[in-house]
Amino acid sequence: MTVALRHQDTLRAPLRGKPAPRGASRLVAKEPMRLRLPKPDFSWVGRLLWPLLLVGLGFGAYEGAQRLLPYADRPIARISVQGDLAYVSQQAVQRRIAPFIEASFFSADLRGMREELERMPWIAHAEVRRVWPDQIDVSLEEQLPIARWGDEALLNNQGQAFAPQELDNYQHLPQLSGPKRAQPKVMQQYQMLSQLLRPMGFTVVGLQLRERGSWFLSATENASGQRIDILLGRDHVVEKMRRFAAIYERELKEQSANIARIDLRYANGLAVAWREPVEPAAAEQKVN
Repeated sequence: MTVALRHQDTLRAPLRGKPAPRGASRLVAKEPMRLRLPKPDFSWVGRLLWPLLLVGLGFGAYEGAQRLLPYADRPIARISVQGDLAYVSQQAVQRRIAPFIEASFFSADLRGMREELERMPWIAHAEVRRVWPDQIDVSLEEQLPIARWGDEALLNNQGQAFAPQELDNYQHLPQLSGPKRAQPKVMQQYQMLSQLLRPMGFTVVGLQLRERGSWFLSATENASGQRIDILLGRDHVVEKMRRFAAIYERELKEQSANIARIDLRYANGLAVAWREPVEPAAAEQKVN
């Protein structure tokens, strides 16, 4: 045991003549210079090549299309006209766009065709598209005449005026009038008043917006065909019409054929002007 312990002490003792190392240390071999230098970054090359490649592909596709276009382009062989047409014939539509059809399938001016069709008085909206290989499709929406605007035009349901040549054929439509800028407003008022008077058995045949903003309405009673003029004033038109409806059902319905004019410009009632012979004796009777 003594010998073994001395042998261990001998192994643990530091070498003579050399200081004892402090801490752990190891030798590390130096890396070659080529490994210590930073690696070059070539990712910018890919970022640059992709746009160039896309531009090249696009240019190639364009050049190919230009070379193939003469072989694919054809004369227009057919025009298809679609839509519920009551005022415009398909023949009139085809004649209108005939100058555009002289071009080939791809060179035809679709926008010019659409604008030319919408210049026709009865066309409210037009859509034009190509159908491969040699067809042009035309979809049309006609104007819907609701009323006359004075003696020179018609109004559609949006209050937009259009002027076809055959205005004399539409004398049966109600006649609206007012400042030109107020066409949509007059149309809206006409539609509202028509809805209020229809349950009472009246049909609006005329509506006028006067210079000072007052409304003047003419209606016919469906049963007798007699015309009644109604002065509405400027404000609270709906309330005045409801008042008229209530008083008419209660007091005036039995004498409707003898009514010439109703004045609703009063705050709490209305005034009635009777036809001849006058009943009662006064020319006008105020009803509360």
